[in-house]
Amino acid sequence: MRTLVIGGAGYIGSVVASQLVEAGHEVVVFDSLISGHRSAVHPEAEFVLGDVLDVDALKSTMQGCDYVFHFAALSIVGESMTDPLRYFRVNVGGTLNVLESMRATDVPRLVFSSTAATYGEPASVPIAETAATRPTNAYGAAKLSADQAISFACVAHGLSATSLRYFNVAGASHGCGESHNPETHLIPLVLQVAAGIRPNVAIYGTDYPTPDGTAVRDYIHVGDIGRAHLLAAEAPTVGEHRIYNLGNGRGFSVRELIAVARAVTGKEIETIESPRRAGDPAVLVASSELIRADLGWEPQLPTLESMVGDAWDHMQK
Repeated sequence: MRTLVIGGAGYIGSVVASQLVEAGHEVVVFDSLISGHRSAVHPEAEFVLGDVLDVDALKSTMQGCDYVFHFAALSIVGESMTDPLRYFRVNVGGTLNVLESMRATDVPRLVFSSTAATYGEPASVPIAETAATRPTNAYGAAKLSADQAISFACVAHGLSATSLRYFNVAGASHGCGESHNPETHLIPLVLQVAAGIRPNVAIYGTDYPTPDGTAVRDYIHVGDIGRAHLLAAEAPTVGEHRIYNLGNGRGFSVRELIAVARAVTGKEIETIESPRRAGDPAVLVASSELIRADLGWEPQLPTLESMVGDAWDHMQK
């Protein structure tokens, strides 16, 4: 099977591309390298330098493909609030280009990297797929708009698609790990302190109604995320758009994560306590019961120790 991975030089996309190669797919990676890394592309994958906003380049690259995995997106929540039009242009416009190109080239199957940010601040946790979608930032709103466009395209044009929504992806797999500029994710920030790259890490809010007063979030290993994408490719029928949440089903607090990082690295990781950030809920945990029941997916590396340990090994290398 010839498979196009759009955004396949990024963190999650590069892991999925590597897993697809191992599964016997003929993989083509399409990436602008604006935030991705050429070195993260599997050596057996074909690489095409291109932008998701270039519909002609997408159509040309998509010829003869059987599957499309779409990861290309802007994903910094704070930035999405200061430049929302750019986020809608790339995350919605880029997805429309992907759908248009699939229709023009008769590619039947799509797996879309969505986000639990589409739910906003949930009324209850863990968050199921039936929860109301009320995004509180432009990033989540743009991803929700893309999901909605996919649903209509599936019905109108007979596509088969799956969207996967997840919160915090962590760890490393297949030689690929997190490397963002600027870095905004907690685990790499904590490990940068352990590595001596930065002096400390901020804990935003210590007065939440949680066991230790810090915010609780769901973390999932990038290798487990990748396996879910491969399973999802075959799941929907013609004209169907499935949406699945991915999570451990439990959350980890900021203090708990830092304690694990200290144990894994053997380093004293300095923290500073800061006020809560506006709009940060106390607890965000995703329910993944639906994908477990439908596709038999289970996280194989559910512990913080495995996620932080793999991320630390990757950073040291």
